[in-house]
Amino acid sequence: MKKSNNPARWGGLLLPAWLCLGLAPTAHAGGEEFALCAKKYPDNNAERLKCYDDALAAASVSDLPQAEDDEEAAPASVAEPAPVAERSYLTRAWNLDDKTNRDQSKLGRLMPHRQSYLLVRKSFNVNNQPASPAIGHSTTTPYDFDALETKFQFSFKADIGSQKNINFLGLKTLRLWGAYTQQSSWQMFNTRNSSPFRETNYEPELIATFGTGGASGLKLVNLGLSHQSNGQHLPESRSWNRLYLQGGWEWGNTSVMARGWWRIPESTLKNDNPDIVDYVGRADLVARWEPADKSQAVSVLLRNNLDLPNNRGFMQVDWSMPVALGNSARLHAQLTSGFGESLIDYNHRQTTLGFGFSFREW
Repeated sequence: MKKSNNPARWGGLLLPAWLCLGLAPTAHAGGEEFALCAKKYPDNNAERLKCYDDALAAASVSDLPQAEDDEEAAPASVAEPAPVAERSYLTRAWNLDDKTNRDQSKLGRLMPHRQSYLLVRKSFNVNNQPASPAIGHSTTTPYDFDALETKFQFSFKADIGSQKNINFLGLKTLRLWGAYTQQSSWQMFNTRNSSPFRETNYEPELIATFGTGGASGLKLVNLGLSHQSNGQHLPESRSWNRLYLQGGWEWGNTSVMARGWWRIPESTLKNDNPDIVDYVGRADLVARWEPADKSQAVSVLLRNNLDLPNNRGFMQVDWSMPVALGNSARLHAQLTSGFGESLIDYNHRQTTLGFGFSFREW
């Protein structure tokens, strides 16, 4: 047999071998197609290479993972986040959903408790001679007080600790609070007597809040311990301690907080105001309404001694609306009538009317 020295002939035989060695991992899936290309075009290098390219491209595509159907091949749509439901007043005030956004390691943990406000108010029956049946607790000389004075109150609470999923008697959560309220009556316009503070009431509290988890109706039960005093010496000293049980209900934009208390007994020598429950009362109720647009807020406090033959009580109405002084300031009006507007006036009946500003309420 005569040996061929034709380079084209050798190139045609070596090229398929080189392709098979160099592209073996990819061409393995299309090996039969390569064999068909070599058989089909044994003497036409250009057509054979084109056939190899087509087979290689087909094998590469077939190796890619394929979607089982059109739904899986299409990009997954991004679901829009569900709208966040607005937290109700009692939920915010007592953090019933455990979603506070404050830094628990700093003063940001302080939260509003009762209303904080600054008012100029007038009394229509000034108590110029405070008295108490306790020995040595009645003034002998009337004071020179003005009917017009400044009243301010600030009140806050802090979360001490909490427990979830207690599931006891329909109560789901427990949260412990430390609270403080201070209310002052300042004879600001009584310059002839150096504008004295007529009285300041201090009230620290320890409160255990049990949440029911309900969206409406009964939402919380509070068990509280309260001390209230005016920090004065005889004969103006007034103070008492009490335990209270309080329930909180809510329906839409209306909330109701109702509580009853038991005064912790004191010895006769330490009792500044032995008959205080006959005047300040044994129970109170606070109803609050605020429309969805938060254009205003109205709250009504009713307090009573629950003694029908000798019934005494107290009423306070607060109305506020936002004003252009930032997000926290509100125009505020307050009307009070009855006994116990303050500790020094616990057994004195009067009516007051005040106007001013309130700050940062839930």
